[in-house]
Amino acid sequence: MIPAVLLTGAGYSHASDVAAKATSHNKVMKGEKAGNAGDVKNESSYVLFESGQVRPLALSADGSRLFAVNTPDNHLEIYDVTDKGLSHVSSVPVGMEPVAVAVKSDSEVWVVNHLSDSVSIVDLTLPVPAVKKTLLVGDEPRDIVFAGPNKDKAFITAAHRGQNAPFDPQLQTPGIGRADVWVFDSTKLGDDLGGTPQTIINLFSDTPRALAVSPDGSKVYAAAFQSGNQTTTLKAEMLKGGLDKAAPHVDIKGNEQPKTGLIVKYVDGNWVDNGDPLTKAAPKTWNDRVRFSLPDKDVFVIDAMAKTPKEIESISHVGTTLFNMVVNPKSGNVYVSNTDARNHVRFASSGDRSDTLRGHFVENQITLISGDKVKPLNLNKHITSYNEKLGTQAENYSSLSQPMEMVISKDGAKLYVAAYGSSKIGVFNTKQLEDDSFVPNGDDYIKLTGGGPSGIILDEGRNKLYTLTRFDNAIAEVNLATGKETAKVFMPNPEPESVTKGRPFLYDAALTSSRGDSACGSCHVFGDMDHLAWDLGDPDAAVAESPNTYLGVGPKSEIKDFFHPMKGPMVTQSLRGLPGQGPMHWRGDRTGASRDEDETIEEQAFEDFNIAFVDLQGRAEELTEEEMQRLTDFAMQLEYPPNPIRALDNSLTEKQHAGFKEYNIGAQIDQGIVDCNTCHQIDPAAKRYGTVGLMNMSVADTGRAEDFKIPHLRALYQKVGMFGSTGDAENGEEHKGDQIRGFGFNHDGASQTVYEVLSEDIFEFNSEEEKRNVEIFSYMINSKLNPIVGQQMTLNKGNYGDKVVQERIDLLVSRAKIEKPVPECDLIVKGVIGGEARGGLMQSNGLFKLDSMSDSLISDKKLRKLAKQDGNHLTYTCVPPGSGLRMGLDRNEDGHFDRDEVARVAKAGGAK
Repeated sequence: MIPAVLLTGAGYSHASDVAAKATSHNKVMKGEKAGNAGDVKNESSYVLFESGQVRPLALSADGSRLFAVNTPDNHLEIYDVTDKGLSHVSSVPVGMEPVAVAVKSDSEVWVVNHLSDSVSIVDLTLPVPAVKKTLLVGDEPRDIVFAGPNKDKAFITAAHRGQNAPFDPQLQTPGIGRADVWVFDSTKLGDDLGGTPQTIINLFSDTPRALAVSPDGSKVYAAAFQSGNQTTTLKAEMLKGGLDKAAPHVDIKGNEQPKTGLIVKYVDGNWVDNGDPLTKAAPKTWNDRVRFSLPDKDVFVIDAMAKTPKEIESISHVGTTLFNMVVNPKSGNVYVSNTDARNHVRFASSGDRSDTLRGHFVENQITLISGDKVKPLNLNKHITSYNEKLGTQAENYSSLSQPMEMVISKDGAKLYVAAYGSSKIGVFNTKQLEDDSFVPNGDDYIKLTGGGPSGIILDEGRNKLYTLTRFDNAIAEVNLATGKETAKVFMPNPEPESVTKGRPFLYDAALTSSRGDSACGSCHVFGDMDHLAWDLGDPDAAVAESPNTYLGVGPKSEIKDFFHPMKGPMVTQSLRGLPGQGPMHWRGDRTGASRDEDETIEEQAFEDFNIAFVDLQGRAEELTEEEMQRLTDFAMQLEYPPNPIRALDNSLTEKQHAGFKEYNIGAQIDQGIVDCNTCHQIDPAAKRYGTVGLMNMSVADTGRAEDFKIPHLRALYQKVGMFGSTGDAENGEEHKGDQIRGFGFNHDGASQTVYEVLSEDIFEFNSEEEKRNVEIFSYMINSKLNPIVGQQMTLNKGNYGDKVVQERIDLLVSRAKIEKPVPECDLIVKGVIGGEARGGLMQSNGLFKLDSMSDSLISDKKLRKLAKQDGNHLTYTCVPPGSGLRMGLDRNEDGHFDRDEVARVAKAGGAK
């Protein structure tokens, strides 16, 4: 392995001299202990990942305890449940970004940590509930259920990649599923580092999300997250005259549209475009152009009773973005909450000269799976105004947007669904839902304060429902007899006000669309992307001039300094990591040119998207300047997770290192004028992650008809899965068979691999091996945060003597000591020492400061030895640089360390 010298992460100060920092800390957070609302301040210590919750609430078997994941604060909150309401009992530090929780028994709860790639097993029998073991799993785990004999087997969804996975993700190989279900025998977790899975079931889909279990525990259902919808983009064929598209062919002033790609959909055995219903252009068939198949496998059935659980069935055509599943306890029918994209329709226009997506680009659904029947059910079938410019207030009132977790009453008669984008709980009679006889009516739904309901739990014994409202990080209590919210408990929240006030504008469909059925988050799912291409051009607009700055490579005479409104298909881009990247969108057509002196180009460029609330979401008017500023402030804080392909110690393999060298000095572009890094600059200190943020000219051989902004190269690994050509039928490409994705690389998603992009005539390599090595390197380009961030390990008497466990902690310690060129992480430790909840933070000298001012610094060796004692459990976690003080020592950042606060409350006669 070769140590990396670049791409080492973010520019935060190292956590050192923590006692002095705490003493002088600006005491703006008056927040109470866990279970109460605290002020939301201090932006510097919090990193916004916006991980989507999947199963955030769980109820003990006897109904006496409620468990809730506190995603932004990295804790499990535990509440006593009484007739009078919820009473906070304990806060358990777990991994970073917990998104799901499941009860194993009266003594044990399992928590899935999305960013830490781990599962925390919480022991409820300890004097203070704490993590007793940490399981390490694949990248970005999302959900967990127990099934099989005695429900002793744990099933966990994760992406088919990650540093803790015992396999090569084979990013350059066709036909590999990108979804895994890790299976652990909870009675035999194994002695390997992070536990030993009984099996890892690979599924032929993209990244998975939700799980569900049959009533008898014999079957587990696993769903892809962004599974696609059998659409893809045909290559533009610019050099061969372009594609024969349906009219209109010119903009409002008669300027001919550029020769761009075209989105087609697989319908009844044929690849067809949408034609144009308004101009009466019939759909055209393009079967000879698409050299792969999209089976669209959405839900998979796993035999949980088998000695080694395995997939036994797959179910297709459920939806495009699948959020959650639930099984009817009486009938065994499966319900899947999802949205279905209409990206095969062209244009976000007024609809005067063409068909349009305006106000109707997704459907919000619950899909019924009953035997071999798959039946999507439109939750907003009451909307009849899609042919009009605007929807009505009555339609908005009864709409549900982004349906997520569902629960069903024990008698199987009533289904409740959390509508994340509507601040409502939808309530349905299951019989009426299944036969599609239900009538959407806002009066039947439960209205919530706070916003963003992500998870729900029924407490039928008390006739109550609990829901986690993510926008205000709280748990709402609902009286089912009245259908009214009756109480709310706020969880501690480190998010700054700029996050909590801006988040609703990304998701709130009632506020940001006229019909209440769509929002920015419908495509930018949890602030990221939907992995689809959309043609959001506007034939009713005119060509605009471009004020953008070019890189300065090549003759100025070839610059295309304009933006044509009919831009063609472009894949959805993430909202993460925007600062420092220059003008926005693929063409840089959100220029930011009108920015004020105190604004960055990225802030104004994002504000330039305000018109999309009208043009795409069908709102009557744009957001106000204040509202758009709130959304902008929120979006500017969204961050990419650490790269899961790069080694945890930031080293490079031989091929990665060779690719790194070629990227910087070997690979030549445009007849040897520049190397890759000239345009796609990698310099974390300058916030460059694969782009200089400027425009570049599009050479004719690339097939791009307009100039484009140089895109960043973070998270290319997420786009793997489309192998096969959509180019000219005579290009010699063979049919590649079944694939999991319809969109790959480049602005339109029409390039199947990075290798294909590098094969364009503009690039020059001395050998195919050089090209392959650059492709390999591209998949592990870092984000702002280093790979070690989020990684963790639990140490106790049971595994203290395990060499690999000690070596993993050694790795965490060594990475936390790195300060140049920028710090890699802060290292915290949380757990139980001598029956008390304790925390610690490693200083720059390698010693640990514990969470009481009276404690002396303790060495790493002595701290580890404490874990050998009965009942002690210590979990080490690498957290983002600058977050260690809050996460390790001073949770509410009030200048008083956590253990000192517990002692102070106890001395005053309060409960711990």
